[in-house]
Amino acid sequence: MHSIGRAQTLKRPRIGITPDIVEGKVSLSRKYLDAVVQAGGLPVVLSPRPELAAEYVEACDGVVLSGGKDVIMEDWDLVTHDQARPVTRLRQDFERAMIAALESVPDQPVLGICLGMQLMGIEHGAGFDQHLPDKILTAGDHLDDAEHRIEGPEFNGSVTSHHHQALQDGGRLAVIARAHDGVVEGIADPDRKFYMGVQWHPERTPDENLGIRLFERLVTASR
Repeated sequence: MHSIGRAQTLKRPRIGITPDIVEGKVSLSRKYLDAVVQAGGLPVVLSPRPELAAEYVEACDGVVLSGGKDVIMEDWDLVTHDQARPVTRLRQDFERAMIAALESVPDQPVLGICLGMQLMGIEHGAGFDQHLPDKILTAGDHLDDAEHRIEGPEFNGSVTSHHHQALQDGGRLAVIARAHDGVVEGIADPDRKFYMGVQWHPERTPDENLGIRLFERLVTASR
């Protein structure tokens, strides 16, 4: 009995990861998979089927909403910026379906990254800047995997990000990190077990506390 219980304790939690869709093919950086494995999880790439979102949430122990291109703003009765490179309609529909399905399971651990974090915020009422160069002079600090500093109650250090869009606030979620220029870099729901979104890419951020540790926190919460 003791050996069976120990085996169950050591079992890797299943971490579902939403992929991108490029020219009709499912696409996902291996860095996401490697980070989940290194953190002690079992990565599962989710086929982008919005109608299966609730089943995916039930089957997985935790979820990563991965990065991608830009948000299609017509879903919120706004016009998509002319500098945007929107995600595919299927990708956005799938991400939104996953976020909606996760609302019915508040204890399900979730880590949103880049696009995933932005959609988490928008779906929780956050304002959204579609093109940072229209608003701030330091927009270049957030492009081309540039490293910049972030600060917050839990975070302090340099991160790697690549985005020209950003949340204006957290909406119904708490802002837990900002860049040096005030750009929102992290959001979370303090009332849920682990529901966090970050604007940077922890799967390729060298600082362990801002990189692999986030995946470790997700996996630990998913056990």
